[in-house]
Amino acid sequence: MKQGNLTARIIMLLVLAAVLITLGMSAWSQFRVLYPTVVAYSYTVDDSVEATGFVVRDELVLTGVGGTVEMLPDEGEKVSQGGTVALLYQSEAGISQRETLEQLNLEKEQLEYALSTLGGGGGESVQLSNQVADAMASLRGAAASGDLTGLERQALELKSLIYKRSYNLEDGTDTAATLQASLDSVNAQIEALTLQASQSTSRVTAPQPGTFSGLVDGYEAVLTPASLDTMTLAQFRQLERQALSENTAAIGKLITDSSWYFVCPLTEEDAGRLVEGRTITVRFSRDWSGEVDMTVERLGAAEDGQVLAVLSTDKFLSDTTLLRRQTVELVFDSVNGIRVPKEALRVEQKTVTDEETGEESTVSITCVYALVGQQAELKQVEVVAEEENYLLVTPVTGTAASQSKKALRSGDQIIISSGELYDGKVIN
Repeated sequence: MKQGNLTARIIMLLVLAAVLITLGMSAWSQFRVLYPTVVAYSYTVDDSVEATGFVVRDELVLTGVGGTVEMLPDEGEKVSQGGTVALLYQSEAGISQRETLEQLNLEKEQLEYALSTLGGGGGESVQLSNQVADAMASLRGAAASGDLTGLERQALELKSLIYKRSYNLEDGTDTAATLQASLDSVNAQIEALTLQASQSTSRVTAPQPGTFSGLVDGYEAVLTPASLDTMTLAQFRQLERQALSENTAAIGKLITDSSWYFVCPLTEEDAGRLVEGRTITVRFSRDWSGEVDMTVERLGAAEDGQVLAVLSTDKFLSDTTLLRRQTVELVFDSVNGIRVPKEALRVEQKTVTDEETGEESTVSITCVYALVGQQAELKQVEVVAEEENYLLVTPVTGTAASQSKKALRSGDQIIISSGELYDGKVIN
């Protein structure tokens, strides 16, 4: 055989093999495309409606006049009656005096602690130096390990040792006497500076106990819990349109009752699902993310197809002090299940045998097919909720172990093909 003919035949065989491989891969790919899958997963569908309204509380506006205002409580912090809410500085000198007083009070605390732990003697300078080093190592180790339970005590001990070391002079000076003299000097400075500061600084105190908030929006006087008893839908709409004037003297407010309210309009149909005295879950998601069960306090008279609803709770007050106008979800019910595509649902015929009579009959079952290994496996389900492009289903399980093993579970690969499927069909 000539060399040229042999080469031509080899080339032809290689070309043929390439064509066959290409056709095979194409057919295999098309076969797989016929049976695409998606992952089923646990999901919750809420039966809810959206509502926009106002958060209402018992609120007392705090006022004060001063050049500079220093608020002492944090947002949502509880304040006792007579407690200082703010300091008002008439000048920059007042702020400087305040900072100096804080430093002196800290120094006083450190000196008092150093005296209380002196133990009758000043101690040797070298020994105190070693104790300072040990205290620094202990404090550094606690901070590095994240153990902050004794951080304040350890810091005070370290500062106390530093004071003792600085006053433990080599000429034999009595450390206790030196510390006491320094403490007396600090107390005298605090007394004199406090007298000066009282002339340039004033305090705003809480007239009654409450929860502090720094937000004053003008609704405090016009939107009160008492007004909700008789509020109509028309009055609510007027509040929405009302322009409120700013109180320039306001520095914050106290929320004087732990109960707070949410008032909103609902359609008659949605309001008809509420019952006065019962609770409903309200989901906040804009300025605060959380759910709270609220009691239906009042449902007003219907006006133009809408009803004014008043809800109340005494939970999460400190977390919601900044909320006023809010859009929320009223959750009537929640359904849990497994989410699957609508295209995956099938209705098939199944032959069942009556255990008592032995008679066979054909029934329709609702099911999906899952890819298990290389086979399609039938999973009988019940539809519990239907949305626009998916279904929420729960597995139907029997008493037999084999049926329980074949129950649909979260994480199953669901086949969404419209092609022919049956239990046990080989896919791959």
